[in-house]
Order: sequence, then structure tokens, then C-alpha cells
Amino acid sequence: MLMTTSWHTVTLGALERELNTSFHEGLSGNEAAARLKLHGPNKLPEVKPTSLFLIFLRQFQSPLIYILLAASVVVLAMEEVTDALVILFVLVFNAIVGMLQEGRAQNTLAALKRFAETPATVLRDGTAVVIPDFEVVKGDVIVLREGEKVPADARIIESRTLTVDEAAFTGESVPVHKEEAALEPPSLPPQEQRNMLFKGTNVVRGNGTAVVVAAGADTVIGKLAQEVSSVDTEIPLKRDIRQLSKLIILAVGVLSVGVFLLGIFAGNGIREMFTVVVSLGVSVVPEGLPVALTLVLASGVWRMAKRNALVKKLQAVEALGQAQVIAVDKTGTLTRNEMVIRKVYAGKTLFEVSGTGYEPKGEVKLRGTVVDPANHAELLLAGKIAVFCSGATVTFSEERQVWQIAGDPTEGAMGVFAAKVGFHKSELEKEAPLVAEMPFDYKTRYHATVHQEGQKHFLAVAGAPEAIVTLSQSVRVEGAVHPFTPEWKREFEAAFESMSEEGFRTVAFAYAELPPADEGKEFEIIQHGQLILAGVYGMEDSLRPEVPEAMMRAAAAGVRVVMITGDHRITAQAIAKEAGIWKEGDAVISGDELEEMDEKELDGRLETVTVFARVTPDHKMKIVQAYKRRGEIVAMTGDGVNDAPPLVAADLGVAMGKIGTEVAKEAADIVLLDDNFGSIVAAIEEGRTIYKTIQKVILYLFSTSLGEVLTIVGAILLGWPLPVLAVQILWLNLVTDGFLTVALAMEKGEPEFAKGSFSRPNKYLVDKTMLVRIVVMAAPMMIGSLFIFGGMYEINLPKAITLSLTTLAIFQWLNAYNCRSEKTSVFRMDLFSNIYLTGAMVIVAGLQLLAVYNPFMQKVLRTVPLSFSDWMWAIGISLSVIAVEEIRKLFYQQKNGKKSP
Repeated sequence: MLMTTSWHTVTLGALERELNTSFHEGLSGNEAAARLKLHGPNKLPEVKPTSLFLIFLRQFQSPLIYILLAASVVVLAMEEVTDALVILFVLVFNAIVGMLQEGRAQNTLAALKRFAETPATVLRDGTAVVIPDFEVVKGDVIVLREGEKVPADARIIESRTLTVDEAAFTGESVPVHKEEAALEPPSLPPQEQRNMLFKGTNVVRGNGTAVVVAAGADTVIGKLAQEVSSVDTEIPLKRDIRQLSKLIILAVGVLSVGVFLLGIFAGNGIREMFTVVVSLGVSVVPEGLPVALTLVLASGVWRMAKRNALVKKLQAVEALGQAQVIAVDKTGTLTRNEMVIRKVYAGKTLFEVSGTGYEPKGEVKLRGTVVDPANHAELLLAGKIAVFCSGATVTFSEERQVWQIAGDPTEGAMGVFAAKVGFHKSELEKEAPLVAEMPFDYKTRYHATVHQEGQKHFLAVAGAPEAIVTLSQSVRVEGAVHPFTPEWKREFEAAFESMSEEGFRTVAFAYAELPPADEGKEFEIIQHGQLILAGVYGMEDSLRPEVPEAMMRAAAAGVRVVMITGDHRITAQAIAKEAGIWKEGDAVISGDELEEMDEKELDGRLETVTVFARVTPDHKMKIVQAYKRRGEIVAMTGDGVNDAPPLVAADLGVAMGKIGTEVAKEAADIVLLDDNFGSIVAAIEEGRTIYKTIQKVILYLFSTSLGEVLTIVGAILLGWPLPVLAVQILWLNLVTDGFLTVALAMEKGEPEFAKGSFSRPNKYLVDKTMLVRIVVMAAPMMIGSLFIFGGMYEINLPKAITLSLTTLAIFQWLNAYNCRSEKTSVFRMDLFSNIYLTGAMVIVAGLQLLAVYNPFMQKVLRTVPLSFSDWMWAIGISLSVIAVEEIRKLFYQQKNGKKSP
């Protein structure tokens, strides 16, 4: 058997020989069973769900976690069992939270899959039999009818007005008519292969037969699924944490060697300095960061869940916050994948029609004013012809709470328009029963029906404007019928062209009233070209109502949105303009142009491009990779099979939950359960909040750690005893820092995060302002702690150590308030708006009191009781950390010409 992928180029005779089958008899039962056993069932490769245990272990795959595990081993070797157990508890807690979230997302995604065994009709031993679609094999002859799903990739044998909805596959919203003839060239893209059927698409009109050329993993959708599994994209936060971990390892190494040598030269013992160095190393390593990160992300995920966004991985929400470009798939994402009539040109008058999707509600306007269709005969005629020529059924799904159609989307749109005008097919056909019908044919390009109206027959015709114009000899204008002169023809053609330029799909409609004809001769008047042209419908794949407002929010957030579609250039540009994506001066690139461009040329064009039209799945990958080469964080949205590879390749993939294919949902990082595009922009805002909150936590941990390090180094340089002991450093780091970092992780977002461009910090998650703030906050901690220690250690060393420990602790408590905002004064913030921080303050203050006054804690931490005046000194000196940061914020506001809110 000849192996080929260009099945659309093979003649039917050669195809029958290659596949070793019979187009009239199909396969024999024995041959089909043998092929099924040899090649396996017609199923897509299924990914085995990850067990909770493996998800749990995956939470430890981070350099930061490795550092903390090493630190716990060292601390344990120093016989500090409690401290080692605390670090391990932190890590296990972090892993459990991450495991529960990812496990819940995995279960929710599994629940989204409404698996149903789809039947397929095939010829076996010359007889049509119905079998489960997974039993279909290569060489099977399948019988296709309206409303059925295509079970495998197949080549058309016979098409009787066979029309297929391939929107989820190619991105084109208009159904495709299928034909039998071989096509060239071999490189023809799938959307141009009109003699091929693809697994997962739907027959919307007509019937026919086809021979299966690929099943299961060999289908185009199967190959896409395999391609998706081979693509691995690292989420930005994971990459940033890895870089930060490398920086921490370097800092700990340099610090440890430096402090150890400095202490030895100052006369301290080797064991004492080793203990101090290990304690400082543990202090510098922010073991509270993994838990804080998990809590920040989990709270963001929880907030997104309330907006119907399923986050499959915690880091995904934060990645959206960094997004600089959103590549949006048009069909099903920007649009509803529902054809709707927006304009009707009839009687030299242009009417506008409102409404959403297939819901049969809407108003008709004339020059901006709502009109009653009953007062406009030409509008009533347009509705009458629309309902007669509509073979689709529109129903309301209680389960999904949406209006949906069975049949051709174009005819569905005509039926909905007729209902808006006041016609209902079932009622009208009682008065005017159907006499004869000529279904839409790809060659004739029109659909015609004849209805009995009293003693006359009413012929209704709707189809391609070029065909209807050719078949018309008269035109109806303002209630009168006129000869179809060249002048009238030019006027109608101008109306067609105007609608097309606006991105509308045009369908012309005509009629004729005639006496009853002999049976079989009802349509002779069409063939004689004696129709009366009545007007044209302008329809579009309706834009989702939330899109324009979401686009404005995206623009306000400084995020570029580009549209990717399989539609034609003019249609794509019109939809993008309506959505607020394309503006005057923006560029449009077609798939053909993409084929001709090299990487350098494409990268250079991206700055001005907002629309990519007539693209294939390979083109989508090329576009995503181009943005990534430019160093931009790109999010990709989509719902179709063709969207899966770029969903994975993008920094973040977002799939539609309701209309999305299972392949797209599996590939995505976030699934929008309500298909609301506005949720993407909300996620961007949430992601920015998360990123800034992570920075707040890092700022707090690094500034307090630096304050401790500078205090130790300062004392060594001054030749003093160590102002805090190793066990006390661990106490500060694991208890004081631990509670406050968790509280900061629950900090609410600031309004400005949703506005303006969002500049990502460097790969270490630390920007220039953060570095300045770390030093500004650490300096008073060192100076204050050494000041209070230096005035006491020669008199009472145990009390001096206890006092410096307490002062450092209070410094850290107050510093948490500093870290809540980069520019807003502490005195202008609601101190109690973060109830977690207030609660954490109460807890750490109580724990510090225990550390100072509880006999057991005094023994463990080597502390002594402090007097009331000692506490006042410690609090007074610690307030300096607030003062210096307030001065910095004041300079920041003056420099940026803004007042603190």
C-alpha cells in the first residue's frame, strides 16, 4: 500500500487501488477486523492522568527548594533538630498546597470532557452498518449525513451538496462545500482541500460518501496531539525563580566565606564562626518564599475561579500578568462562531439588525431609528424569503444555557432574522405549505423552495449574489417591479461590494410568483432567468459582546492584542476593526506572505501588524515563535484543534471551556469555563497583582536578611561580640519572617497595576528600585541594632544580646508595613486593610514575649527578661526603618511628579 499524505491529489481510481478497498462494497468484515487489530482503534493518543503522588513530588522541582533541603541537612548536622524540622515542615506544606491545586484543576478538566461514543455509518460487505467510531479503519467507506460528525480523515468519493463546518479545525467560520475531483498542488493547505474530510469536523448540509485515508494518531488531529506533547514551554515565573535561586546560591557562598574569614581574623573561634555562617546562610535563603509564592498564586487562582477561569498550573496566572502580546484566535474566541444577519439591503433601503448570535431577539433600524417591520413591505418580503429558504433549526439548550442550531449556520442566521421580523417557519408553512425544494448545490450556488399560497405558487431563492444576479430579469424597488437594467445592476453590485468590504458575507435573495406548475417543473423559471431580485443579506460571525470593552482594558493595561484567523483578509480586517484590534495604519499579513518571509523579515514587521489572515496551524507556530524571539511574553488564545500547538508553544495558552475542543483544553494553561474573553484581561490584572505581591515578599525577605547580615558583619568589624546568636537568627528567620511573609502574600492589589505598560523586572525578579529599598531598609536595622547593643554589651552581655534580638524583631515587624507599597506612605494606607498582617503582628509579638519571658524559651534561645524601658528603647529605635523609607517615598514622588495617593 502506497504511503502518502497528499491524498487530495490522488484520482479516485488510484485511491481505490492504493487503499485496497471497494468504493461500492466497502471492506469485508474480516479485513476490517484484521486492520483494526494491526493498527489499533481510531482514537487519539490519551495522556495518562498524573497521580497525586507525582504531582506532590513535582512541587520539589525547584532550585530554591534544593537550597532549603541542603540547609535543613546542615542545620540537622549541627544538632539543631527543631530548626531542621521547621524548614522541612515549610517545604512539605508548600508541596501539599501546590499538589491540591494542580490535582483539583486536573479533576475539573477531566469533568469538562463530555465523552460520548460517536456512531459512524460504514459499508461492510456491501451493506451500510452503524459501528462505534473507534472501530473505523483505513480503507473504510463511510456514509455521511447532515448533522453527523466525521469519524476519521477521509477523501470524498461522492458529494451531494455535502457541506462541512471546519471552524474548529481551520479557523474559518463559513462552512465548506466538498467536491470529488482531485486537487493540486500537493502542498495545498487543509482549508483549501475541498475533497478531504477531517476527523472531528461536522456535516451541516447534504450527504455523501468518503473513504478513510487515516485513523487515530495518523489523522491530522492525531498528529497535532502528538506535536503538542513534544512541545515544552517554561512559564516565566518558573524561569525567574530559577535565576533568583542561582543568585541566592552565589550570594550565600560569597557571604559565608567572607564572614567566616572576617570572624576568624577578628579572633572568634572556628566552631562559633561556622555556626554563625550556617545560620546566616539559612537566614539569607528565603525559606518563607516557596510558601509565600504558593499562597500568592493560590489566592490568585481562587479569585480567578470566581470569574470562571480554570487555572491548571499555579504559575500560569502570574505569566498572564507579564504578557506583552495576546495572540487571539478569531473564530470562537473573539466571535461566537455563530452567523448573524446584521444588514439587509432591500427596496433601495439599507436596514440594520441588532441581536446576539442565534437568539431570535433583536431590533431593526433604519438610519439609526428602530422601525416596525410591519410598516416596511420590502423588509417583510426579506423575512418571508429567509424563513422559506432556511432549513436549519434553532433551539435553546437548557443544559448549556445558549441558543444553538442544527444545520447550516448561514440558513440558521436567515431563520433567526425571519423570527426578528415576525415570521416563524412552522406557523408560516401551515398557511403556505412546501410544494418542492431544491437544496443548496455548490454548482448552482443557491437554495430554492416553492410554497402554495392560495391559487398561486411562491418561489423563494437565496444564494451567492453572482448567481442570483445572473438569474434575475427584474428588480423589486419600493414596492414596484422594474426591469433589471445595467443601472440597477450596478447599484446592487455596489451594495454587495460595500458589505463585503465591511467584512460581511453576502447572500442575495429573489422571488417569483407564478401559477401552479406541473410536478417537476416548479423551478423552470429559475433556469429561464426570470427571478425578481429583492435584495441582499449581510451576515457576519457575531462578535462576542464583551470583546470591545475587554480590548479597551487591554489597551489601558499596555498589552498589544493581535488577531489570528483562517478567514480572508478583508473579513479578518473588518472583524478586527470592530473589535478594536485593527486601527488605521496597522498592517495585515496573510498566510501567503508569511510563507515568503524569513525570520528576520517577520520579526521586523511584527511591530505594526495587528491581523494575521488566512493562516494555517504552522503559521500560528511561526507567529508565536517570532514574538518570543523578540523577547516578548506572548499569550495565545484559542478553542480549535488547530490552536493546540501554538497554545503549548506560547508562554501561556488560554482555551475556551464551552466551545473548545478537548485537544485545545489539554494544551492550554488556563481554561475559560464561560468562554468570556473579558476574563483574559481580568487575569492580566490579577497576574500583575501577583507579580507585585511576589516582589513585596522578596523585598521583605531580602531587606530583613541583609539587616541581619550587616548587623553581624558590623559587630565583627568593630571587634564586638556577636549581637545575635545562631539560634536567634534562625528564630527570627523561621518565626518572625515566616508569619509576616505569609501575611504579605495575602496583600490586595493596587489599582494602578491594571493601567499603563507593565515593565518586567530583570530575570532575578529584582529591579533597581527594589535594590535601593533593600539597602535603605537594611541600613537602619544594622545601625539601630548595633547602637542598642554597643551601649549595653560591656555591662550585661546576655541582656544586650536579648535587646538586640528584640530590636531586630521589631525592625522586621515594622518593615512589613514599608513593603506594602512602593510609593504610598504608610500613614496614607489603611493599616487594617490586610487583616492577615494585623493577625500576624499579634502572633509574632506574642511569640517574642514568650522568647523573652518564658523559662523554656529563655533556655533554648539564651534570652533574659527585659524591662519596660528596654522595650521602649527597642520600639523607638526600630521606628527609624519607617522614617527612612518614608523619606525615600517622598523623593520618589517628587522625582515622578506625583503625590502619594
